[in-house]
Amino acid sequence: MQGKAAAGHVDVLIVGAGPAGLMMATWLAKCGIKTRIVDKRGTKVFNGQADGLQCRTLEIFDSFGFAHRAWIESNHMLEICLWNPDKEGVIQRSSRIADTIPGISRFQQVVLHQGRIERFFLDAMKDFSEGAVTVERGVMPTSLEIDTSAVEDPDAYPVTVQLRHLGEEESTPKQTATMSNGSSVQDGLFRSNLAADDTADLLKAAELNEKANTTEVVKAKYVVGADGAHSWVRKEIGLKLEGESTDYIWGVLDIVPITDFPDIRMRCAIHSADSGSIMVIPRENKLVRLYIQLTTTEKIGDQDSRTDRSGITPEVILQSAQRIIAPYKLDYRKLDWWTAYQIGQRVGSSFGVHDRVFLAGDAVHTHSPKAGQGMNVSMQDSYNLGWKLANVIKGVTDRSILKTYESERKAIAHALINFDHKFSRLFSGRPARDIMDEEGISMEEFKNAFTKGNLFASGIGTTSSLSSSGKQCANFRKAVDYDGSAIVSKPDGTGSGEDNIGAQSLASELKIGQRIPSVKVLNQSDARPWHLQELLRSNGTWRVILFPGDVSKTEQKKKMEGLCEAMAAPSSFLNHFRATDSRYDSVIEVLTVHASKRADFDIFDFPEVLRPYDEVEGWDYNKIFADDESYHEGHGQLYKNFGISSDEGCVVVLRPDQYISYVGKIDDYKSIDGFFSGFMLPQNTKSEAKS
Repeated sequence: MQGKAAAGHVDVLIVGAGPAGLMMATWLAKCGIKTRIVDKRGTKVFNGQADGLQCRTLEIFDSFGFAHRAWIESNHMLEICLWNPDKEGVIQRSSRIADTIPGISRFQQVVLHQGRIERFFLDAMKDFSEGAVTVERGVMPTSLEIDTSAVEDPDAYPVTVQLRHLGEEESTPKQTATMSNGSSVQDGLFRSNLAADDTADLLKAAELNEKANTTEVVKAKYVVGADGAHSWVRKEIGLKLEGESTDYIWGVLDIVPITDFPDIRMRCAIHSADSGSIMVIPRENKLVRLYIQLTTTEKIGDQDSRTDRSGITPEVILQSAQRIIAPYKLDYRKLDWWTAYQIGQRVGSSFGVHDRVFLAGDAVHTHSPKAGQGMNVSMQDSYNLGWKLANVIKGVTDRSILKTYESERKAIAHALINFDHKFSRLFSGRPARDIMDEEGISMEEFKNAFTKGNLFASGIGTTSSLSSSGKQCANFRKAVDYDGSAIVSKPDGTGSGEDNIGAQSLASELKIGQRIPSVKVLNQSDARPWHLQELLRSNGTWRVILFPGDVSKTEQKKKMEGLCEAMAAPSSFLNHFRATDSRYDSVIEVLTVHASKRADFDIFDFPEVLRPYDEVEGWDYNKIFADDESYHEGHGQLYKNFGISSDEGCVVVLRPDQYISYVGKIDDYKSIDGFFSGFMLPQNTKSEAKS
């Protein structure tokens, strides 16, 4: 089990307190891992930056308990309008499509600025850790060393990092631009890929401030670099981003618009005949974000924008927008934030080194922001890695599980890059004037890419899985490309390995490697309806979900009782992989959803292992559920929606991140036990030896 860290020692050091870093810190705080998170910036983001929240991201927020805050505050995106030039070159609305694929999730895409999202994480992190984990601002690393002789020792602290504390002035980036009327407004150019890395400048400034220029040495078991596209951690461990940049320069304005454009409160993709393109994103509080194409190879003002961004101003960006949206008028009186960026797609050569130092988010992949994926994929990197680090540090699983982070997330990063590469070029290209215009972009092709990209962009299509094949525990991975095609391979490049993960046909609509969908189920004890995903809180535990079918039938009841008898044994996987002094569901939680009439049974008709007893808290009434009609919220039809026969049933194993890892038969206890034995470490022997 996890040993007590000495002073100056930490289980995980996170560098960077943007969304990816905060997601990681929140996960680890929830799991009780000794964590520090540092950021060279003196404050969190208050304006602008990323804003799109996809379906899967909101599901994750809900698993931490704060999705409702984002849902209430955000602007909801329900429809996309495509505007293209007619034969005379005048823009017109050509089609409407749903912004989120109906039925894909209980959430739809919303937009809310990054500052509020960071606040939700900060509050949750403080709550989960009782104030022990907070962001240390104005702190940045200056050196990182790895003791390679100790990287395989699970109890070692092989990463040594020197931290320097900056003064307030040094750690506060210049974020204001002066307008032509003399007013100032927040900008995000310091984070743009048009700006150079300012780490060296910050260190130089700190050296001149003797009071602030203090250092400390931290020894860590693991380090996570979530420090953005200019990642210091990435450079320190010798990794690079590989890819390309385009000549396409885009500006971004967050404004309260004054316009006669009719779809200003819809998400819009506008292609003009000759002046470029605009993406319209309606925001909260009457704000609208405009992504505005500025140039390809021509200069902006008197400067080449690719080498000198001084020619890019809010006025210049607005003028480009006015040309694109003509004949409609566009102006503003309130400008909340602005920035500019150059389109490019890059992926890290690796996602870490020695399975001790990892990269997440923009530190390991960058792309254009118009698909609304940057912040979402970055947070999902950390969500993927966080529970794995927690399981390993607690001694629940073998260290080899950490290898699955790169195999799973790198596939998704490449799928994202492929999607963004095609999408951004279709968006930035000039519309074809007719079928003979080979240099122009087909608007039908753009619409198809937009539509097909919705599944990928939702975050639901990305998949990943574990198998039961030995200590490697990563027999295959999946990722769904932007066009919906699946990529399936073993680490050695051969086959899918799905034969090791149970009987997929028992739940034909539950895809191994994808997150489990959500439908309503009824609590057996009090008839309250719950979304299934609401029961799957992000707390680091694995779940065995038993779908015993219709237990009013003798055969199904016998199957359920046989499995429960095996799970209740002292040597079962439920007991073997948790310490004897820990809670019964601390490592593996068992949930049951049966297909019988709820009123025909009570909780004591089910085996005790499905309704565990605690000496202090009594029976657990929140483990058994029915797929049945509720009084007020209808019937979830879980068995039908999941493709499970009520005459056969099945067992499903979920990872701590809600992804399906195993589907098997109810009466095949040996296979379930073998799944967990492939990568989990026995706990009882440790606790006995300790005592």
